[in-house]
Amino acid sequence: MPLPLASRIALVTGASRGLGYATARALAKTGAHVVAVARTQAGLEELDDEIRGDGGSATLVPLNLTDFDGIARLGAALNDRHGKLDILVGNAGVAGPSSPLGHIELKPWNDVMAINVTANFQLIRCMEPLLKQSDAGRAVFITSAAASTAPAYLAPYAASKTALETLVRAWANETASTPIRINLFNPGPVRTRMRATVFPGEDPATLDTPEQVAELIVPMCAPDWTETGKLYDYKTRALMSFRSPG
Repeated sequence: MPLPLASRIALVTGASRGLGYATARALAKTGAHVVAVARTQAGLEELDDEIRGDGGSATLVPLNLTDFDGIARLGAALNDRHGKLDILVGNAGVAGPSSPLGHIELKPWNDVMAINVTANFQLIRCMEPLLKQSDAGRAVFITSAAASTAPAYLAPYAASKTALETLVRAWANETASTPIRINLFNPGPVRTRMRATVFPGEDPATLDTPEQVAELIVPMCAPDWTETGKLYDYKTRALMSFRSPG
């Protein structure tokens, strides 16, 4: 019996650790060929070993997503090799400084925006033509409750996730009449290194693992997923429409 994502090409950013690592492995287990993108070569090689051990396949792409020309080159390479992209998971993100706004320098602000917003904008620009070549292009972007709760001392991160949600919402509206389905996924608190850095006093044993969370991302990448322009909240298991403008 064929695997549910057999012959699908899946691009996952931030794939060398945490939720991206777990999602890449989960997609590969269901048959997708994973194009794993991350800055950390060692983490990608570990992922490749795991995927091969599971009987899957992957292409490793060591790339800093602030290399926007590199994203364009990746799109061209995918076109030459596969002629399409079936799945895009925009997972890569940085937390940025935990500090009062008035104490934050311009560079760390720009660094957060470059990874969390501009890199995803460039991914959309460069991967949309490939997703259109798929019979069922699917895109999932990882957001956060911080986009709506605006927690103190995490303003750059919260602002970047709000911008990402708006960017994705606009793209979903633009592609509503196409076969592409585009959604957001809020994993909530997950047992990752980034979470531990931001909340060092939190007991990680109280949090779900990236592997548990990734299991709910995989169905959103499947051809039979029909929703678009929605936000899936892992904690409540609820699929919500985007917030209305105004």
